[in-house]
Amino acid sequence: MQIGPRQSGKTTLCRATFPDLPYVSLEPLDVRDFAVHDPRGFLSEYEDGAVIDEVQRAPALFSYLQEAVDADPTPGRFILTGSQHFGLTDAITQSLAGRVGQLHLLPLSLDEVRRFPSQPSDLWDTLFTGGGYPRIHDRSLVPSQWLGDYATTYVQRDVRQVLNVTDLESFTTFLSLLAARTGQTINLSSLGADAGVTHNTARSWISVLEASFVVFRTPRWQRNLRKRAVKAPKLHFVDSGLACWLLGIREPEQIRLHPLRGAIFESWVASEILKARSHAAKPADLFHLREDRGAEVDLIVEAGNTVRAVEAKSGATVAEDFLERLIAFGDALRERHQHLQAELSLVHGGTQRGRRNDVRLIPWQEIQDFEW
Repeated sequence: MQIGPRQSGKTTLCRATFPDLPYVSLEPLDVRDFAVHDPRGFLSEYEDGAVIDEVQRAPALFSYLQEAVDADPTPGRFILTGSQHFGLTDAITQSLAGRVGQLHLLPLSLDEVRRFPSQPSDLWDTLFTGGGYPRIHDRSLVPSQWLGDYATTYVQRDVRQVLNVTDLESFTTFLSLLAARTGQTINLSSLGADAGVTHNTARSWISVLEASFVVFRTPRWQRNLRKRAVKAPKLHFVDSGLACWLLGIREPEQIRLHPLRGAIFESWVASEILKARSHAAKPADLFHLREDRGAEVDLIVEAGNTVRAVEAKSGATVAEDFLERLIAFGDALRERHQHLQAELSLVHGGTQRGRRNDVRLIPWQEIQDFEW
């Protein structure tokens, strides 16, 4: 089972990897109706297996797939893809537990983008294109135009269908307000009030956006390093280009002087680390730390007894104050949790590498070269 956002390359990857399997998409209404209303008849046409795309359109099909898989447990007969994690997990757990493996296909990482001829030219271009969606790079499309169409066609349509949202204006406003909070902790009451919806509605909308791989959240770090930590999670857009479009950024150079430049860069760093861990088949295990008094770290990555603390700074010059929070965190961790090791990293917008005061300096261009 391959799950990921729309246009992340799921179909292309599956058809290229399994060229001998027939391909069927549940997007067309007639095919979807066949799968929904006559699931046994639908599956009988693919007794030897198939790549079934957009399977979230017919969640009841999982029960009948269980029957087919139990009758013939040959591995790899059915390759399933879906664009929404919401609802699929329950269906898989109930019907195909122990019979299916799940893979997440996120938008392209920086390393993957560089394999295209039309790769981004600098940091601002990278943040503007977002990484991210193969079609932009494969066809050398204008990012702002394509991302605008993507936001309208996929994000607003698909998410609104799942949520049964009738007020398009409120939901569109909510998306823009959410983009303005990327890389920041989220207060649902404040966000809902600004968007003109209730706290519970804001929570529901974010949950579905997260399940649709538009955003992801990093909870607070739960170690006893703090006395009273801020409970709100941080929110990040999976694709910085989509966040830029929702913020009204239409040219890469606009990011350079934008008041949210640092937050956009932090979300891009968090997303690249998320992709790196996903590619290595590791759990996300991403957190942030922010105490009411004291320590604050952009990103915490747990890896066994090693705690990787990461700061993201878009500036090209590594200033001493970029390192202060990391050094303070490392000192506190060693004092209070002697069985844990601290690995301190600064991902920055320049080219300087090496170490300074026990902090590993990572130029943004080299973020994929390190183990996360």
